[in-house]
Amino acid sequence: MSKHEKPGFSYVTYIGAAPDRVWQALTDGALTRQYWYGRRVECDWKVGSTVTFWYEVDGAEAVSDRGIVLESKPPRHLSYTFHVEFIDELLDEHPSRVTFDLEPVGDETKLTLTHDEFEPKSQVLEGCRTGWPAILSSLKSLVETGEPLAVSSVAAAAKAAAA
Repeated sequence: MSKHEKPGFSYVTYIGAAPDRVWQALTDGALTRQYWYGRRVECDWKVGSTVTFWYEVDGAEAVSDRGIVLESKPPRHLSYTFHVEFIDELLDEHPSRVTFDLEPVGDETKLTLTHDEFEPKSQVLEGCRTGWPAILSSLKSLVETGEPLAVSSVAAAAKAAAA
């Protein structure tokens, strides 16, 4: 990695559903709440709009993460900035970038997540490397079977990622 290159990572999975169904799972807050350990995304998905992730704490909703939509080409490509707001120690980190590419492969979708633009030695990067595979595995399960992975297994992965 060069001195000016910002770290990141990619994750690829294949989902037994068309891109429009996977897009819906990525962008519909009622669905994200089911597979993303209680996180509800809220956005109109227009370039420049705020993306807000909500979670429940003490019976009320609070913001966990925020970003700005950079690109939105339903149902094939979505990119937004990502800033963790629910962990005080991470508030000073610069926003990173999340990009989803959805490619039809027969009756399935190849979903490629790229999370990049992290600052060197980012603590958020380490958490995301652990958290995204659990989140996307639960999304895959929800889309294919109608049931997300057990919240406890996704939450445990997320907790381990935040530690």
